[in-house]
Amino acid sequence: MIDLIPTGPLGLAAIFAAVCLIAALLCAAFRLLTGPTLADRVVALDLMSGLLVVFLLVFRTLTGQDAYAFVALGLALIAFLATVAFAGLIERTHDRDD
Repeated sequence: MIDLIPTGPLGLAAIFAAVCLIAALLCAAFRLLTGPTLADRVVALDLMSGLLVVFLLVFRTLTGQDAYAFVALGLALIAFLATVAFAGLIERTHDRDD
């Protein structure tokens, strides 16, 4: 069995980090759902992917399993490509409107 939250200062820091990450994810999800423009939604999606990468790295630190770091790296690369693709889409739709 994996001991997810160590005791002592590292355990308190892990709980604090998890609470802060969950609060930030909820705020970004709210912006994703209620963003008035497509650009707001893309920024919120990019923020959520970055927060998920950080969450995976915190989880990797707690569990000691390297697989989470590789998943975080893959997610970061895919999120970057998705952000570039969305930026191109926004640019094309903005040029078409003018």
